[in-house]
Amino acid sequence: MPRPRKRRHLGRAPQPAIYKPAGARLETLDCVTLLHEELESLRLADLEGNYQEQAAQEMGVSRSTFQRIVTEARRKVAQALVDGTALRIEGGTFSAPPMRWRCDDCGHRWQVEHGSGQGRSHACPACHSHAIRERAGGGRRRH
Repeated sequence: MPRPRKRRHLGRAPQPAIYKPAGARLETLDCVTLLHEELESLRLADLEGNYQEQAAQEMGVSRSTFQRIVTEARRKVAQALVDGTALRIEGGTFSAPPMRWRCDDCGHRWQVEHGSGQGRSHACPACHSHAIRERAGGGRRRH
C-alpha cells in the first residue's frame, strides 16, 4: 500500500478553471487535468522565477518532489497547447490559505477556510449586504 500523499501548500486559494482553444466546443475536446499543486509549481518557478529549493520550501515539499511536480505540469501544459486539448485545473492534495472577504457597505472583514463547504460568500455576515468582494493577499505560509 503506497504512502499517503503529503499536502502541498498553495500561496493562493485555488480557483477551478478550464482553458480551451478558441472556436472549439468544450464537449468535442479531449481534456488534460492540471492539479492545483502543479499550477502552483508553475507560478513559483516560471512566473515568480524562484529557484527550485525556494519554491519547494514554499510548497512544503522536497526539491526533488518539486522537480517532479513542475516537470509534469509543464508536460501537461505543452500537451494541451500542441494537441489543442482543453486544460482543466482542478483537484490535488493541498492546503490553501483562507478566502478573505470585505463588505463594501459596512467594512466588515471575515475569512472562510478553503474546503469548509461554504464556498463563495454571498452576503456579509454582519449587515447582510451583497456588496462584498474577495480581498487579495495574506495567508501565505512561510517555513
